[in-house]
Amino acid sequence: MTAETITAHSSGTWELGGLPVHRLGLGAMRLTGSAAFHLGTPSDRERSLAVLRRAVELGVNHIDTAAFYFSALRSANELINSALAPYPDDLVIAAKVGPHRTYDGQWGAAARPDQLRGHVEENLRQLGRDHLDLVYLRRMRQDSVAEHFGALAELREAGLIRHLGISDAEPRHLAEARAIAPVVSVQNRYAVDRPDPVGDEVLRLCGEQGIAFVPFYAVAGDGGERGATAAHHDAVVSVARAHGVSPAQVRIAWTLHQGPHVLAIPGTGNPDHLAENVAAGALRLTGAELALLGEARTPNG
Repeated sequence: MTAETITAHSSGTWELGGLPVHRLGLGAMRLTGSAAFHLGTPSDRERSLAVLRRAVELGVNHIDTAAFYFSALRSANELINSALAPYPDDLVIAAKVGPHRTYDGQWGAAARPDQLRGHVEENLRQLGRDHLDLVYLRRMRQDSVAEHFGALAELREAGLIRHLGISDAEPRHLAEARAIAPVVSVQNRYAVDRPDPVGDEVLRLCGEQGIAFVPFYAVAGDGGERGATAAHHDAVVSVARAHGVSPAQVRIAWTLHQGPHVLAIPGTGNPDHLAENVAAGALRLTGAELALLGEARTPNG
C-alpha cells in the first residue's frame, strides 16, 4: 500500500466535545509560505489550495488555523475558505486567539480580554462561517488565564464558539480554565526529542480528564516556525530506517502513540509531504521501538 492510498481513517478517531475527528489532522501555518509568517518565499496559491483539497480527500477532517497565520501574500484562513467552502459537514476547524499581528506582519501586544471578540470575528469573517468549532486561547506568558478565558466563555454562550481549548498551558492554567467553562483540547509544544516534564504532566492530565492533547511543532522540533527539523535523534533515524519511512513520519507516529486522546496536526504546503504525513497515521511502533525513542526524551539521551 502506497502513501497515497492511506487515509486519515487509519489514525483512529477522537471526539472533540462530541465532534468526531480523525487523529491525524492538518496544521495550516505552512500553507502560507516556505516558512512561517513573513519569512521565506510566499506559497504558490494553487498548490496550497490543492493541498487542502487533497487533505480532505484523504480523510483529514480537523484543520488547525489562526487569523495571524499569514505571510506577505497569503492568508491561511483565506486559503481554507477558497479551497473548501462550502465546508464538508464533518470538517472541524480550530482557530487560536491571543497573539496579534498588524497588517504589515509585525507582532503586536497580546490581546486584552475585551479584544478577543474582535479576534474571533476576524476568524469568522476570513473563514466565511457564522461560528467556530473550536477556539484556543493561546496563553501569552500571563500568569492567570481567567479573565481571557472568561471572555471566550461568554462568546461560547453567545453562540460564536462551539468549544473551547487552551494553548501553551501548564496544569494550573488547565485547572483555572476548567473552573470557568469546559475545555475539550489543550495545544502545547511537544516533540519526541524535547524533554518536557510539564508537558508530560499536561498530557497525563488530559488523558485522565478526557481532553484532547494536540502537540504543535512535533515534526519541526527545534526548527519551530522555521519548518521541519533536519536534526533527528539517532533513535528516530534508526526506527525510520527499520520501517522504510522518513524521520518525520516516525515523529508523527510517536506523537499518536502517546495516547488515544493525542491528535497530530503536522503542517505542510507540499502535496507529497501531505501524503506522507497522513500515511504516518498507519505506522505502528513496537514496544521496543517506543522504548528506544524514549531515549530521545531523556536530557542525556
